[in-house]
Order: sequence, then C-alpha cells, then structure tokens
Amino acid sequence: MIGVSCTQFAVTDPDTIWEEVSKHFGHWEIFSEWKNEVSKMVGSFNEKKASYNMTYSIHAPITDVNIAALNDRIREAAVEDMIKTMECASRMEIETITVHPGIYSMVLSDVKEESIAHAKRSLKIMEKAADNLGVTLAVENMPSFMIMLGQTPDELSHLIDRTDLKICFDIGHANTTGCIDEFIDRFWGRIANIHIHDNFGDKDSHMTIGDGNIDFVKVLSKLKGYKGNYIIEAKSMASAVESKKRLEKLLSL
Repeated sequence: MIGVSCTQFAVTDPDTIWEEVSKHFGHWEIFSEWKNEVSKMVGSFNEKKASYNMTYSIHAPITDVNIAALNDRIREAAVEDMIKTMECASRMEIETITVHPGIYSMVLSDVKEESIAHAKRSLKIMEKAADNLGVTLAVENMPSFMIMLGQTPDELSHLIDRTDLKICFDIGHANTTGCIDEFIDRFWGRIANIHIHDNFGDKDSHMTIGDGNIDFVKVLSKLKGYKGNYIIEAKSMASAVESKKRLEKLLSL
C-alpha cells in the first residue's frame, strides 16, 4: 500500500487532513504532533474511521521528545509519551508505530556514548510496552545530521541489539549517508515500514520522487518481495500526489 505522511499536516485540523488524504491515498501515516496528536484524536477517530476505506499507521512525536536525553526527567517523560502513543494506537486498532532513536547533545562533548546507552535502555522499555499492547515499533534510520543517533546500519544495529524491534527504513535518509544498499542487506528481515522521498544526498530535503538523485529502479528492485507500506513523506500534498504517480509506475516495472 502506498501511503502519505507530512509534518505540515499537524498544523491543520485532522478532519480536514482526513478528507484531503482520502481523495488520493488509501493509507495515512498520522504524524502525532500538535493538532494531529493521537491522544487528542482517539475518540473522534474511532467514531469516524468506518466512513473511510483506509488503513493507518502512526509516526510517534519528535518535537520536544528525546528518548536518549541525558536529563533523567526529560528522558522518562519522552518514554512515557511514547508509551501513551502506543496505548492510543492500540485503542485505535493501529498496529505500526514509527519512532526516532533520539539525539545527543550539540553542546557537550564526549557524551554521545552515554546518549546511546540511554536510548538503548529506553527502547527496551518501549519494546516491552509494545509487546504488552500488541503493537509494532519500527525504529527509523536517521539522516546525516549532527546530533542524530542511528544514521548508519552499524549505529542502528547497535541501538536495537538484543531486541526484536523492527525497522522503518527511510530511503531518503539512507541516501544522505550513502548506505541504501547496506541498510537493505542488513535489515531486510526486520523492515516493517518504509519511508520514501528524494534528495541529492547532501541533505534531507524530502523532495518529490524522481526530482533528486536516488536510483529508485535499483532500490525498489532490491526491495522486491517487501509486503508492507511505502509511506511518501512529502512537504506538501501536491508533492505527495505526484510522488504517488511516479512510485506506482516504478512499482509496475
């Protein structure tokens, strides 16, 4: 299934977004922020979802949330927020939730390893909660950007070591680290969700598919056999719709 997600949807009433998404897509990955925060949507979502022939997933909050935080209170609050998101997903009968692995300090030197250790402990707590709630957590690989954890296959593998957590493979992010093939080879059996968008490898620009330098024919060929969702992460609905048209053609090859 080809779905859509957009950070800018969060500034608009969810009913408006729902109507717009349903015109073009059969799947909506809800970016759980501000007006689209799932804890605010549970009741109305369950009342209205039968009116739409759609499926859903959730992208957990990332604003003001850091499961790798050095500050214990902030980290514990972040994990609590992740569990709250999982509880909402369970009540909404949504299975897959994509999460970010956290960030380390851009001010303090020599703290990255400590942040990684905190992230690993947080992810294990979150995995236990996900198992109890019957939802699937997919940890997303991050783009090449200072302070972000989980940018390379080795980094992501270390973060989820000794867990059964799944992966959200972000093709655009992997292009910025030059690791597309390695991510697919390393995590093929654990990919539960895919984010797809384009860039030129220099920054995470979330361009329309085909407007950057990613060789999607090659990438999709390596992903042949994947049965999950392709979530177009776009900057606008117009870009998402165009990306969908191009992706459908690519998948038909």
